[in-house]
Amino acid sequence: MPVRTDIAWQAGNSAHEGPTCHGGVVRVLSASSVYNEIFDNDAAFQLFCSIAASDESQGGWENGRIAALVPESCQDLAPKIARHGADEDKHGRIFRALLHKRGLEPVPVPDDTNYTMRLEDTGIGLAHDKLRHDEQLTEQDIITYLVHSRVTEQRASEQMQALRKVSGSHEDIARAIRMISNDEDNHLAYCHEELLRLAAAGYAPVIQHELRRSAMAEIGVYRDISKSVMGRLGRLLRWSGPKSATLAAGIQAVYAYDRLGGWRRMVSLSPPERHNALGGPATDAPTLALARRETRVLAGTGAE
Repeated sequence: MPVRTDIAWQAGNSAHEGPTCHGGVVRVLSASSVYNEIFDNDAAFQLFCSIAASDESQGGWENGRIAALVPESCQDLAPKIARHGADEDKHGRIFRALLHKRGLEPVPVPDDTNYTMRLEDTGIGLAHDKLRHDEQLTEQDIITYLVHSRVTEQRASEQMQALRKVSGSHEDIARAIRMISNDEDNHLAYCHEELLRLAAAGYAPVIQHELRRSAMAEIGVYRDISKSVMGRLGRLLRWSGPKSATLAAGIQAVYAYDRLGGWRRMVSLSPPERHNALGGPATDAPTLALARRETRVLAGTGAE
């Protein structure tokens, strides 16, 4: 899912090349320059990583609960859902490790930046109240989960790929982004594969309806969260009015593109290049050992 997924970096693609006046100096505003400001400022970086870690941890909890409540008819999915959740937990640890290495602690996540809960408020995905109970899920619930994940993992995969392009000058951050980006691509491949299998089993009309409904809701939430996150980061970084307005306009332009037709990339299904991407069990010892080692390296407590 992310159900996380899509977090503080969401507005990154909104920045565009073009002149902006800041402090009397005309400069080029780009995604790279915006993110370098965020990465180099402790307060902005602290908020960025805190939002990311919170969303990832929420995704880990949700997937763990879903794996525990899978109906008998879908038991073959349980290990993959558990693996998905383990990956999300790992991502949360990685972002907290990045904070630790800078001598920073996570800060509370403002409600208006909580992507996961805002999606739930629109009726997308499985409600947390439902997951807190021990009642077994239905096949329809599993479709709802996979559809939600298909849409949100598309966003997560794209944003991590964008972040890979702008984080190269920060070695620790770039290493973390590469790890997470590979996982997000696996999650997206898994969603394609499982939804195609269910579509072939007769659920195609339901899946297509739910995909479009989820995508249209997500693009609105994405816009609102992006504006909230960038607004808060802008105040921390003391961005000028014109600079903030330019970024807000870029976010709105992304929304307009998605609304007019960009949403179609979030609802299409095709056989993935990565077959059985989450086929390994979540309790696989080498996988967990690698995750722990990655976190220690990022936190500066272990040798690479």
